[in-house]
Amino acid sequence: MSEDHISLSHGNGGRFMRELIDGLFARHLRNPSLDVQVDAARLQLDAGPLLFTTDGFTVQPLEFPGGDIGSLAVHGTSNDIAVAGGLPRYLSLNAFIEEGMEIAQLDRIIASLAAAAAELDVRVIAGDTKVVPRGQGGGLYLATTGIGIDLAPGKLGLNKIQAGDVLLVSGPVGDHGIAVMLAREQFGLRGEVRSDTASVLPFTRALIDNPGLRFMRDPTRGGLATVAHELQHATGLGIRLEQARIPVRDPVQSVCDMLGYDPLFLACEGRVVAVVSPGQAAGALAAWQSLPGGEQAARIGALVDDSPYVILETELGGERILEELEDDPLPRIC
Repeated sequence: MSEDHISLSHGNGGRFMRELIDGLFARHLRNPSLDVQVDAARLQLDAGPLLFTTDGFTVQPLEFPGGDIGSLAVHGTSNDIAVAGGLPRYLSLNAFIEEGMEIAQLDRIIASLAAAAAELDVRVIAGDTKVVPRGQGGGLYLATTGIGIDLAPGKLGLNKIQAGDVLLVSGPVGDHGIAVMLAREQFGLRGEVRSDTASVLPFTRALIDNPGLRFMRDPTRGGLATVAHELQHATGLGIRLEQARIPVRDPVQSVCDMLGYDPLFLACEGRVVAVVSPGQAAGALAAWQSLPGGEQAARIGALVDDSPYVILETELGGERILEELEDDPLPRIC
């Protein structure tokens, strides 16, 4: 491509747009299912029940320690299928590009997206590009749709949860939120925190045959505390979380202490919260802790029928009610 930056002509349907699609997107995403000359992908799926999800991604900066908006889009969409008990197979990709974006940066991001998809054996099979005028976008927005195979039809659901069930988390929380915040350098802080953006498929596959598995969710926007509130609203049961058991990396906690954030409300992009029956929780936790990256998986609480609140049992032995998130502490995070 002869241009260095995106111009409005890259979205007008003409030669520049064709060069952008063929010379950048298709070059990275080329696979037998992707045909940039047609308006619809043709699939043959005979695997039984399917899972279908859609998502949008907006983050600043577009590239951050541990990831970028491209890998984030693949992981975020495929993780939604994984925690529903599925195996992600296909993605569509819509890119909304701001006039003036460096083509070299766009190339890096789409290469990262393609690498994340290839690692999961997920194919990008359809897509679209739009260019918006300078000042009307954040450099790049991505919208994705995912299709996957349901590996456990009817097994998982909020209606399966019972009082006494145990809450597990697959690793430390708050990494993504703090990594992105530090990358913005808004507070004059620097650190080595990396986003946890990654596929959670190894963790979901490790539990899918566990007879006590009730439900899984990835704690993205709103973090662990918001998942707890979703469980409380859906089941009517109370949630008791044990602060001493919730894994938070020291650098993440330090930044939160300095700036007044609560890591329980910060986004994660490579974690799973699972609800498991009490008799099967130890086996589920051991399965997670045996996986690469799962060494800090933990049992963090339980669902109870003696209180209709989300309660945090503090490290000092007290209790406090965790209120629902209202203001967004870190906008444009995922």
